[in-house]
Amino acid sequence: MGDVWVGAWIASLVIGLLVWGLIGWAVIRYRRRDGDAPAPRQTTYHLPLELLYTLVPFLIIGVLFFYTVKASDAVLQTSEDPDVTINVIGQKWSWTFNYLEADNPDIGTDAFTVGTLETIPELYLPVDQTVRFNLQSADVIHSFWVPSFYFKMDVIPGTTNSFEVTPNRLGIYDGKCAELCGEYHALMLFKLHVVTQEEYAEHVRELAANGNAGERELQEALQAVLPTEAPEEHQ
Repeated sequence: MGDVWVGAWIASLVIGLLVWGLIGWAVIRYRRRDGDAPAPRQTTYHLPLELLYTLVPFLIIGVLFFYTVKASDAVLQTSEDPDVTINVIGQKWSWTFNYLEADNPDIGTDAFTVGTLETIPELYLPVDQTVRFNLQSADVIHSFWVPSFYFKMDVIPGTTNSFEVTPNRLGIYDGKCAELCGEYHALMLFKLHVVTQEEYAEHVRELAANGNAGERELQEALQAVLPTEAPEEHQ
């Protein structure tokens, strides 16, 4: 997906430079000079030129469409047995992350974390492990987006959308809702931590030990309490 994103920007830049160059050339080459006639000679038809500027855009669109579909199909493929499964619930206006690890002998329990308008939730992923996200909405349409993944997916009420990633670089990344979903849409953020497998297991066990054992159900997310006044900032 990253290659398609970068390639599209390069193609756009090349086309933009060509168009800007032609505009500049036409402005300079055909500028009005002293002694010129009031109006330049008019050309009614130029069939080769008209075919060129009609077919070339279709060719460019066709190439971009082909590689976009190819990359999208690859991104949306899922494996039969991912290493980690996380059920994500989007609710106005934060996120719930359910770590399904009851069958993992290194962890042995499911756990969850719930964000609020005052506190940004934190999502942990183990590096070099295939992670499946199952996305659900408790109310309206949201969109799960981590810009560093070059990918986002809508979170739609009544539908479970799924995709997989394999993070290969340790670090902390920003995540957010990419679908206008109401008054506090801009505050629907989260932090994504890509950590070692040991740190991931420790984090899930710590969540369970602190009272967040099990899985937070969709109906529970519907009962989120809205603030009486807008928060000034996240903690």
